[in-house]
Amino acid sequence: MISTVLAQAAAGGSGILGQVFLFGSIILIMYFFMIRPQQKKQKESKKFIEEIKRGDEVVTIGGLHGKVSSVEGDKVILELDRSFKVTVEKSAISLDFSKKTETKK
Repeated sequence: MISTVLAQAAAGGSGILGQVFLFGSIILIMYFFMIRPQQKKQKESKKFIEEIKRGDEVVTIGGLHGKVSSVEGDKVILELDRSFKVTVEKSAISLDFSKKTETKK
């Protein structure tokens, strides 16, 4: 009788260990498939925004296509047409859409 109680206690302990292992592996999978790629994309976007310079062709989040006329701190002046310029925030420039326009050319 004592041996059956000890066997049940040992089996219960391994079940908890199995659940902890399963939960840990789910967290690890979520990190590699969801969190890590998002962090990488944020780093690329931040680097792209910091490296914007005069003459770059960019697309804003709102869909405006233009050439960078000048960069002043957190603001970028885009030249949409020969003498038509618009001031936008650097954060309003989209990395994804700007890459798409570069690949089409």
